[in-house]
Amino acid sequence: MEINAAVVKELRERTGAGMMDCKKALLESGGDINGAIETMRKSGVAKAERKAGRVAAEGVILYREVAGGNGGLLLEVNCETDFVAKDGNFLHFANAAADVGQKTGVQSVAEIEAQKMLAGDSASVGELRAQLVAKLGENISLRRIARLHSKGGRVSAYIHGGRIGVLVDLHGGDADLARDIAMHIAASRPVCVTEAELPADLVAKEREIYRAQASESGKPADIIEKMVNGRVAKFVNEATLLGQPFVKDPDTTVGKLLKARAASVAAFLRLEVGEGIEKKTGNFAEEVMAQARGS
Repeated sequence: MEINAAVVKELRERTGAGMMDCKKALLESGGDINGAIETMRKSGVAKAERKAGRVAAEGVILYREVAGGNGGLLLEVNCETDFVAKDGNFLHFANAAADVGQKTGVQSVAEIEAQKMLAGDSASVGELRAQLVAKLGENISLRRIARLHSKGGRVSAYIHGGRIGVLVDLHGGDADLARDIAMHIAASRPVCVTEAELPADLVAKEREIYRAQASESGKPADIIEKMVNGRVAKFVNEATLLGQPFVKDPDTTVGKLLKARAASVAAFLRLEVGEGIEKKTGNFAEEVMAQARGS
C-alpha cells in the first residue's frame, strides 16, 4: 500500500524516528498512525533493553521547587556521553521528567517512570525514555530523585553547570547567604552538618588508621594518643559543614559564618552526576570552588 508523506512526517515528529522506520511501522499498521506508534514503542523498548547494560555516567542534575519554597527536589538523569547530555531531545525529556516529579510528589524513580508524561497522553515517562534510547542510541536512565523539606526555614538550591545540585534548609539569614552555603557544599562535599551526625563507625575507622600510622613513629603511647586525637579532630572538621573553612573566606569556618549571621543549617542534600559510577571524571568540585572564590 502507498503511505502518505504527510503521515510519515507526522509520525517522525511524534516519535523522532527515522523515515524508513516510520514507513515500515505504518505499513505494518495498515497506515494507522496510532498503531504505528505502538509498534515503534515495542521496538524502542527492545532496543532500550539491549542498551540497558551500558554505563550511563554522564547526564544532568535538575532542580524543582516544591511546597511553595518549603521544599525542593533534585533529579539525576543519566546518559552515556557528554555529547548526548547536551542534546536538546535529552534535556527536554529530563526537564519534563523533573516536572512530573514536581507535580506528582512521587518519591522514587520507579514511581516517576510509571507516571504519564503529559495530561491526556497515553505514554508514560518510562515509555518515552525507551523511545529516546532508540532515537539517540545511548542508554538513558533516571538514576536518583532526592527531596528536602523544611520545617520553619526555607529550602534553597544551587546547580553548578547541570553537574552538581545542592539543596540547603537554611533557618535565618537571607537568599545571598543561602546561595553561598549551597555553593560551599557543592565545592567542599561535607558529609553532614555537625559532628554529632557523623557515623560513629566512620570516625572509628579513621581513628584506627591514624593510630596504625602514628604507631610507626616509635613515640610514647601518650604522644601517639595526642597525635591521633589531633588528626581525628582535623578529619571531623573537614567532614562536617560547620567545621569546614568557608570557600569564599578560608580564615573563617562555615559554623562561625552562620553564627555571625544568626542563621543555621538544618540539613542539606548534594548530588553529583555519575558519582559512585566508574567513569572518567573532571574535578567539578574544584571548578565550583574556584568560581565561589572568584565571585
